Amino acid sequence: MFSHVTVGTGDLERAGDFYDAVLAPLGLRRRMVTPDGGPPSLCWVTQAALLPRFYVYSPHNGEPATAGNGSMVAFLAPSEAAVKAAHGAGLLHGGTDDGAPGPRPHYGDGYFGAYLRDPDGNKVHIVHRGDLPQ
Repeated sequence: MFSHVTVGTGDLERAGDFYDAVLAPLGLRRRMVTPDGGPPSLCWVTQAALLPRFYVYSPHNGEPATAGNGSMVAFLAPSEAAVKAAHGAGLLHGGTDDGAPGPRPHYGDGYFGAYLRDPDGNKVHIVHRGDLPQ
């Protein structure tokens, strides 16, 4: 199990707008956090649990945020409709399409996903796994 996943941003307000829109259809809500001397940050969690968490930070070292080559964050969606809603919301909030919503049977039975790049270039995958109990 993961404790948390973090991506960097050069613009917290823009990233907050993007991830609020993308993560709402998946049941995640922004939680207020106060870093202990660290960089400003945003955090999202489910209503039912405090972990795992998804964070967006301004880099601690003060250097520009960059997207990792080969890095991706994948969020589990409760339905195919939620995948479509999250992908569409991301496009409306500064994201770019990196793979339209659709079945991806080569990943497993009932696998339905979409890919986006957030406004900072981080790769985001939204997936409904029809092969897993919901």
